[in-house]
Amino acid sequence: MKVRLDDLAVFGGDAEFMDPVHVGTPNIPDRARFRYLLDEALDRRWLSNDGPLLEEFEQRVAAFVGVKHCVTTCNGTVGLILAAKAAGLTGEVIVPSFTFVATAHALVWQGLTPIFCDIDQETYGLDPAQVESLITPRTSAIVGVHIWGRPCAIDALSEIAGRRGLRLLFDAAHAFGCRYRGRMLGSFGDAEVLSFHATKVLNTFEGGAVLTNNDSLAEQVRHLRNFGFSDYDAVDSLGINGKMNEASAAMGLASLDSLPDFVAANRANYDLYCRELEGLPGLGVVRYDEGDAANYHYVVIEIDDARSAIGRDDVHRVLIAENVLARRYFYPGCHQFEYYRDQFAATGRTLPNTARLSAQVLSLPTGTAVGPDVVRRISRIIQLVLRNGPEAGSRLKHAFSPSRTT
Repeated sequence: MKVRLDDLAVFGGDAEFMDPVHVGTPNIPDRARFRYLLDEALDRRWLSNDGPLLEEFEQRVAAFVGVKHCVTTCNGTVGLILAAKAAGLTGEVIVPSFTFVATAHALVWQGLTPIFCDIDQETYGLDPAQVESLITPRTSAIVGVHIWGRPCAIDALSEIAGRRGLRLLFDAAHAFGCRYRGRMLGSFGDAEVLSFHATKVLNTFEGGAVLTNNDSLAEQVRHLRNFGFSDYDAVDSLGINGKMNEASAAMGLASLDSLPDFVAANRANYDLYCRELEGLPGLGVVRYDEGDAANYHYVVIEIDDARSAIGRDDVHRVLIAENVLARRYFYPGCHQFEYYRDQFAATGRTLPNTARLSAQVLSLPTGTAVGPDVVRRISRIIQLVLRNGPEAGSRLKHAFSPSRTT
C-alpha cells in the first residue's frame, strides 16, 4: 500500500500493478454461448455476406434501440463514412473537435470539410450557439457526438438543423444502451452511428452500425456497404466493402445477452470511484444523468490544477508509472492534430472550452476486467497525489525538467 510520495513508482517505488491495467479492456460474454453461435456459422459454412447471425444481430439491435433499421458495418469509422455518403453530404460539416479523430477523418475521406466547433460546458458536446454562427452556404450537415455516452444537445441541434435545412447525424460510438429523456440514443437525427470496437461496452471484436428510421437512407447504406451491387451481376454505384462477418455477429449476439452484466459491473466501478475520489482538491468525476439510463462505460475525472496544485499530465505520468494506463480522452482535440492544425489556424478561431477540457480529463480503467480491489488501488494512488499536490507537483517538475532528462 502506498502511503508516502516516495512509495510512488515515479519516485523510485515499485509499480502498483505488475501487468498493465488498461482503459477499454474488452468485455467477454458467455464463452459457451459465443462458441455455440460460432459453431453454427462454421457448420453452415456461411461466414460473411449477410448471414443469418448478422441478420439476427441487426434485428435485435434495432429492437433494443427502437429504430426501424440497423445496418451493421465492419467498423464504426466505415459506418460514419457510409452514413455521410448515403445522406448526401457535401461541402462543409460542423463537428466538435473534442472527439475521437475518426469523426473528422470519416468526413475528409469523402472530400468533405470538417468545421471544428467548440463544446458547451454542460454536455461536453457541440455548443449549439457556436454551431449556428458557423453555418455558411456550403454547410450541409451537423454531426453531434455523445461523448462518454452523455447525450449532446440533441433538442437544440435538431431545431437548428430543421430550421436551416441541414442533415443531422450523431456519432454514438460511446452510447449504446444510453437514453435521453426516456428514448434510446441511436434513434435521433437522420442517422446515428454505433461502434462495436473491442473497447466499447458491447463489442463484436471490431464493428459498427448505422441506425436510422429513414427507409431510403438505410437501403442506400446497405447498397454502399456491398460494393454498390444492386443485383447479382449489377453494380450501379461506387460502393465499398463495409460488411460485418458472422464471427463478429456471433460475438455481438452473445454480448447482447451479457449486456446487463457489463453495465452492472460498470455501474459498480463508477459508484466506487465516485466514493473513493470524493472531496479531493481540484478533482471531479464526470457525472451521468440519473434520470436516464447510461452504460457507465467511461469513468472520467477532471483535474483543475488551479485548485489541486498539480496538473492532469502529472497525475497521468504518476498513473502510467504504476502500470495504470489511464487515457487523456480526448487530447489535444482534433483541430490540433497535424493534419488539421494549419487549416484550422488559418481561420483565426479558438476553441477555449475544448482546450480547457482536453487539458483536464483522464479516463480511468473500468469494465468487467476491473473489480473493486483494482478500483480502490487506483483511487489510493490518486488520493496520495492529490492530497500532496504542491509537493508532488514540485518533485515531478524537478524530476522531469529538461536539465534532468537530457
